[in-house]
Amino acid sequence: MGLLQGVSYIVYENSNIYEDRLFVDMKSDCRKCFGLCCVALYFSASEGFPGDKEAGKPCSNLKKDFRCSVHKDLQEKGHKGCTSYECFGAGQKVAQTTFKGQDWQKDIESAQQMFNAFSVMRQLHEMLWYLTEILLIKIDSNIRNKVEHLINETEELTYLNANDLLELDIDSHRVKVNSLLKKVSEHVCVKYYEDKRKTFKGKRTISRRLDLIGKDLKKTDLRGENLAGALLIAADLRGNNLAGTNLIGADLRNVDIRGANLTESIFITQSQINSAKGDSNTSLPIRIKRPRDWS
Repeated sequence: MGLLQGVSYIVYENSNIYEDRLFVDMKSDCRKCFGLCCVALYFSASEGFPGDKEAGKPCSNLKKDFRCSVHKDLQEKGHKGCTSYECFGAGQKVAQTTFKGQDWQKDIESAQQMFNAFSVMRQLHEMLWYLTEILLIKIDSNIRNKVEHLINETEELTYLNANDLLELDIDSHRVKVNSLLKKVSEHVCVKYYEDKRKTFKGKRTISRRLDLIGKDLKKTDLRGENLAGALLIAADLRGNNLAGTNLIGADLRNVDIRGANLTESIFITQSQINSAKGDSNTSLPIRIKRPRDWS
């Protein structure tokens, strides 16, 4: 038997791992964070912000209690980058677990260490998001064991103290995770390819990323395509069926997915969807929330 048997999704209600790890641990809870994404990160006008902000400098809209003063009007005030950002729960993990509830305002000497730890933690939590998604697909026991082992290994790393977290060889760990994600993606795509040729083989790339910026893809069969890292900025995918399509790392800023079906797309995140243009007819995976600004 191959890696995947039939490649169909598990009934979500029966997946305790899904509920425990995705809906809780990897769901951002800003109430338990110290506004880390609003301080630690560098913002630029080119990424959907009204201006540039230095890393380590608090956003001018961040209040003393770590709430955002313009949270209800982010889109209107040009903060689309904020609405599309996702930390996968890394913020509250660093705030409440790594630093045990001690915020950077009260412990200025530890502030930079906290910001650096947040960067590492976000990468680990993003890996956990993708790994846990694999468990929603029917896979044989061999690959399931590998996935569960890597999930446990990655999760253990998120409980390291700040010093050990910053000494972690995150790149080496990412290589292991990416290798498994790639293998799963290849086997998922097989189901949808059958007699279908690879649509984008040999197409133009930018920095080794598939260039589909502004393309009209409404009538292009994208089922099972590997669009990992693809530049889909402002592309037109209205009404398209993206079943089995690998969208890991794809740039979906302003991509038009109105009426598109993404219920069986793989490796897609909330931040990608938040940056896209959809509507009430866009079908999304159950793990993804429909953005409030969609019509």
